[in-house]
Amino acid sequence: MNFFDAQDRARRTSRRLVAAYIVATIVIVAGVTALVGIAMFQFSAAGYGYASQMGFAEGEFFARQGPILIGTAVLTALLIFGASLFKTSVLSAGGGRVATELGGTLVPADVQDPLRRRLRNVVEEIAIASGVPVPEIYVLEEERGINAFAAGFTPSDAAVAVTRGTLEILERDELQGVIAHEFSHILNGDMRLNIRLMGVLFGIMFLGLIGRMIVRGGHHTSIVTSRRDRGAPVIILIGLGLIIIGGVGVFFARIIKASISRQREYLADASAVQFTRQTEGIANALKKIGGYSAGSLITSADPEEVSHMLFGTGARFSGLFATHPPLVERIQALDASFKESDFPRVDPRQRGAASSPDAVHRGFADDMTTAFASGGAAVLPDSIAETVGQPESEHIDYARQLRQSVPESLYAAAHSAEFAYLLTIALILHRDGSTVDRQLSLAREQLGAERTSLLRRYYDELATIGGEFRLPLLAIAFPALKLRPAQHLSYLVSLATRMIEIDGEIDFYEYCFYRILMSTLGQAIDPTGRRTAIRARKKELRSATIDLLRVLANHGNESGEQSNAAFRAGRATLGAWAQDYVYESEQSFTVAVLDHSLDVLLGLNSKGKEALLRAISATAVHDGRLSIGEAELIRAVCATLDYPLPPILVRRTVD
Repeated sequence: MNFFDAQDRARRTSRRLVAAYIVATIVIVAGVTALVGIAMFQFSAAGYGYASQMGFAEGEFFARQGPILIGTAVLTALLIFGASLFKTSVLSAGGGRVATELGGTLVPADVQDPLRRRLRNVVEEIAIASGVPVPEIYVLEEERGINAFAAGFTPSDAAVAVTRGTLEILERDELQGVIAHEFSHILNGDMRLNIRLMGVLFGIMFLGLIGRMIVRGGHHTSIVTSRRDRGAPVIILIGLGLIIIGGVGVFFARIIKASISRQREYLADASAVQFTRQTEGIANALKKIGGYSAGSLITSADPEEVSHMLFGTGARFSGLFATHPPLVERIQALDASFKESDFPRVDPRQRGAASSPDAVHRGFADDMTTAFASGGAAVLPDSIAETVGQPESEHIDYARQLRQSVPESLYAAAHSAEFAYLLTIALILHRDGSTVDRQLSLAREQLGAERTSLLRRYYDELATIGGEFRLPLLAIAFPALKLRPAQHLSYLVSLATRMIEIDGEIDFYEYCFYRILMSTLGQAIDPTGRRTAIRARKKELRSATIDLLRVLANHGNESGEQSNAAFRAGRATLGAWAQDYVYESEQSFTVAVLDHSLDVLLGLNSKGKEALLRAISATAVHDGRLSIGEAELIRAVCATLDYPLPPILVRRTVD
């Protein structure tokens, strides 16, 4: 499954959702307007003999009341749109907001409970393997059923939540299959679609809620008011009508939700298998749902609202309104021999973690593939572009071993809200040490002597480990960083900027790490993911693409001849339009050119981004080897353009 195709599919689904929403809204508005018109006519005729006394025909009555009916239609539409926008705005506060509203409890970064530590380890490993920041992690403590969901607008804003039943009943490989399923929703753009769907459904069903309130209020009024008050029955009639129309809205909502959700669940199951390279984990999790008395039920939230975003249905929907394929069919897609009679008997007293405790830290395997070569060069995979949004089992194996090999002090710092701040600064200090003293002097002014001493300790320890640990450490530290107030994060951005500019020069390592940090923190500060792209025409986008290839070709090769060859290899993938561009002088290879190019390229559509990444891949692979600088630059490009790039798995070679 191609990442860029999945993104386009999500956008097409969003457009269909909008179209269905508009149709449903038109039907509901027409129904409410007709209801009010009928109620007004009946009230006037019965209460005051309006039509007979004045001699007005029905058509003349509605003509005279036209402004009121038009106002009713406009008000109804505004109520529906307003309710949808309000709900979407509330949910756009972040995936954590969704999890909290459903009763989720945040799993702290330094959690010691074995079950929750296992959950955090699994999520961290899959995040590193996916090339995205570690999301916030929640447990729905009151839910006995086996279920999970991912929520948020962007990977940097994501939260993953599991029920207590999932935590306690599933084995580690089953839990990994469930989490991989949820990460596929993160990578394929399904999370944002789910948020929009929740907003749309709330707007469509909003009038039914108003109708129930009117009926309750009107019934009370009819009892306590005078018999001469002939408006109370009409009010109740309007309320009942709104309930009926709201029921129509619920019908539309269920149809929309079910049609969007089912196929995406099959795709997420398949992605989880591709991710983990074994079907038993997710298949056994689904089997346990079928054999467990609580199934996948969610009791703390309205299933109508959230079923489409869950791993299991969360309710007992079936047939036309089912948001998930039948459980047996999902399992048979993974295990063709499975029969409904094969569901296991699940005893919730048998804890899933007991038989599969997580291993303690251990060293990196000598033959382990690694994301960056710490010395010499490294052999590059055939195509970087093919791995975007498509992590595989090798990436999980790599991520697990890397996580277990992080030095204990750095691992603890990454999980601390206070020390993750200092670790992040240590990651951007100049690597060759030529300007470190000046950077530490600035830190002493801003942070004090004690924190600067700890900062220096982190820097020294980072210098003793491979470059492959740096970006995963930032990914692991991200949830702890998000716990800091927004003004602290803004200050971190400011301090990081001053750090890399302190020597008057910005090298590519500093720039690349800084750009990744800014992209990640920017989405955390603004959860809706809005970022300003330079408005550019096709010619400017093409020029920025060429400049980026020039920078990459120059940065990854030692001679001008080699750089020119690498540039031509990337240019050849872009089509006939690119053949007029040539490799130019060194003035085109500055950080400023790179920074401007990336800002412009934010305006590319999915097809343009895919073509760009294929060109980048061809530029880097032309000599079959990958330098540290090339890998870092590719990472920066992908982070800036929202490509979830898994670790670039290469093998170290000795010069």
